[in-house]
Amino acid sequence: MGKVTFYEDRNFQGGSYECMSDCADMSSHLSRCHSCKVESGCFVIYDRTNYMGNQYFMKSGEYPDYMNMMGMCSGIRSCRMIPMHKGQYKMKIYERENFGGQSNEMNEDCDNIQDRYSMSDCQSCHVMDGHWLTYEQPQYRGKMMYMRPGEYRSFKDMGYDGVRFHSFRRIMDSC
Repeated sequence: MGKVTFYEDRNFQGGSYECMSDCADMSSHLSRCHSCKVESGCFVIYDRTNYMGNQYFMKSGEYPDYMNMMGMCSGIRSCRMIPMHKGQYKMKIYERENFGGQSNEMNEDCDNIQDRYSMSDCQSCHVMDGHWLTYEQPQYRGKMMYMRPGEYRSFKDMGYDGVRFHSFRRIMDSC
């Protein structure tokens, strides 16, 4: 079970909200959010409500001024707790939307799909087991997207128009 405490101001000041599950809209608890402490587990935070917008992965630790640390332009608007996963990790990535084009199955981290699979792009995927982070640039850099088990037919339809994902990492921290 995860636990994170959000604070209105930097350095854990101002009003606070303790969260132990998903929260689609932080505004009902805090007017703004500029720092947080992840006491246990792992979370993905979003800069828009309803788990939309830019995403950031947070594991246990203190984030006294996460906006500057992560380059966030606005505060946290929603968060999702990542459940602990034990077992295999399995994902199939596709070059085109709707599971089209070249495909490859992965069960471990991949820092560059071009080098490993000779794929220039990934526009859809099917996560069969485990929880994953995908990044727009090789070496786990750039915009990030959290993926849990399910089918992702089009990253463009999910608000990632023009973003191409090139590296994938399993979430294996003790979340």
